[in-house]
Order: sequence, then structure tokens, then C-alpha cells
Amino acid sequence: MTDHGHDADHGHDHEAGHGHGGHGHGDGVGGHAGHSHGVSADADRRWLAIALTLITVFMVAEVVVGIIAGSLALISDAAHMLTDAASIVLALIAMRLAARPARGGFTYGLKRAEILSAQANGLTLLLLGAWLGYEAVRRLISPPEVAGGLMLATALVGIVVNVVAAWCISKANRTSLNVEGAYQHILNDLFAFIGTAIAALIVVLTGFDRADAIATLVVVVLMFKAGYGLVRDSGRIFLEAAPVGFDPDAIGDELASQPQVVEIHDLHVWTITSGEPALSAHVLVEPGGDCHAVRRHLQQLLRVKHDIGHATLQVDHLGEGADVEDLLQITTPSAEPAEHCDDAHGPVHRPGPHEH
Repeated sequence: MTDHGHDADHGHDHEAGHGHGGHGHGDGVGGHAGHSHGVSADADRRWLAIALTLITVFMVAEVVVGIIAGSLALISDAAHMLTDAASIVLALIAMRLAARPARGGFTYGLKRAEILSAQANGLTLLLLGAWLGYEAVRRLISPPEVAGGLMLATALVGIVVNVVAAWCISKANRTSLNVEGAYQHILNDLFAFIGTAIAALIVVLTGFDRADAIATLVVVVLMFKAGYGLVRDSGRIFLEAAPVGFDPDAIGDELASQPQVVEIHDLHVWTITSGEPALSAHVLVEPGGDCHAVRRHLQQLLRVKHDIGHATLQVDHLGEGADVEDLLQITTPSAEPAEHCDDAHGPVHRPGPHEH
């Protein structure tokens, strides 16, 4: 590694991370300037705790009424509310874990605990939806008698409770995938109660008991939709995929087009946790170029234009380095390989038009 290759380690100005390809924390001063994390964690916990209390109290009452009324829709709503409560508990636990400082082997702290929580929320929605769908089909085939009046009254109260709970969680920071997971649980439960109320009204007016099972199937569809979204989004983060809305090729080309930059390679864009994108790249600068100035300029560009505050850039002069095999381009870029962007280190970005 050359002296310029250690530009990323000049440490304590925190404008870059720790060397080649490392997942560094980037700019400590501006690292969070580009993205707001909304209200404080304490405020998030307070709103979530209020919603948890409302849901738990009503859930217990609903289980009792659902058994008395013989309504699967009410019991399914209660089961869904159990997952609501579990999702909020997970969210509260994840918030406390994520707030712990980075130490030891956890160099990012436990920030991804919230992504684990979000994935658990999504999986519970999918699994519970599968079970309720099975039960609803059974009741379509052989519908039991349903006490429509009791079912309607409970559903109307449930709508009010879920509106209040959803409002409480909407006051928290929903840019967090964790909080969004809890919010989706409660929003689905609200739709479930609306469907249950309509089904109950049909039972009261017409005696069509199958309306209870049909309402449950509608809720199952909503649960699958929300559950799939949470599993997909959390899975992208665990697989180190580029955040939604970020085009690594476009970012690489933009960095390569900056003054004094000859080549960008080993470029990676990923998400640490909700709202915290990160980037690492190897930058080759023209001979005689100012590596320090280039690094600062690229850091500023990433922070201001792309909202990436956590960036690690290794900067080298073109053709420098004792271990030249570590550089993809060690002479001049004139002798380009035929497959310009196909390399074990990932796409290579140079000034000028080229295909990826």
C-alpha cells in the first residue's frame, strides 16, 4: 500500500474509513447530516408503548368475545393483534439493542437488530396468514353459526382501538424498517376490523354466515402483501444489496467523471440499517494528482448529492504501489480490456461513455 493508499486512514478527520474495501463509518461530522432519523428514540419508545397497551387490553377482550360469538374473523383479528403486540415488543427491544455503542467484534454496534425485528414481523404475518387462510376455507365449506350482533359491536370497537394505535405509531420514526413493520401490522389489523364489521353487518341483515370466512380471506391477502414487503426489504439489507433508489453503476460513473479521477473500481453500496446507506470504493487518481483533495471532494459529493454519510474511499495514484497486482489499472487506461466492466473486483468505472 502506498502512502496515498492510506489517505482513507487519515484518521481522525473521519472523512473516510479504513483502507481497501473496508466497511467504514465515513464522515463522522457529516455522516448523519444528510439523513434525518426523525423523532428521538425516547419519543419512539413512548408512542410504541402507548400503542402496545391499547392493543394488549383489547386483544384479551376480543379473544373472549370471539369464542362466545363463534366468529373466526374476530379470533383471527385477535391473533393478528397478538402479532401486533409481538411486533411492538420486538421493536422496543431492537431499539434498545441498536442504541448500544459499537464495541468489540460488533463494529457497527447492534443497529441491524431492527432489521431482524422487521424480518420477524414479516414472517409472522406470512405464517399467520397461511393458517388463517386454511381455517377460512374450512369455514366456507362448512360455516358455523355466528353471533353477528356481538361480532359487529366488537369489530366497531376494534376499529377505534386500531385507529388510535396506528396514529400513535405514525408519530414514531417510520423511516425505520423496524417501526414500519409494527405500523404495517396495525394498519393490516385496522383493515381486518373494517372487513369484520362489514361481514358482521351482512350476517345480521341476511344470516349469511360465510361472510365471516370471506372477511378473513380478505385480511389474509392484506397480511401476505405486508409480510412479503417486510421480508423483501429486510432481505435486501441482509444480502448487502444496494438501497432502493441507488444505482451503483450511475454513482460509479459519476465519481469517475470527477477531476483528476482516472478509475473507480471495487465499488460497493449497501445499507447498514434503515436510513443509513454506506459506500466503499478504490479510487485511482492521475499521476501527480492531489489524492487528499480528490478524496474530500468525492466524500462531499456522496454526502450532499446521494445522502451517503458512511463512505470509505481508498485513493491511490495511477501506477503507484509496491503490490501492483492489487491495482486493476497500473499503467495507463489506453489499453482497455475488451470486457471493460467485467472483473472479479466488480464493475470498473472510467471517464467517458462505456457499457456495464
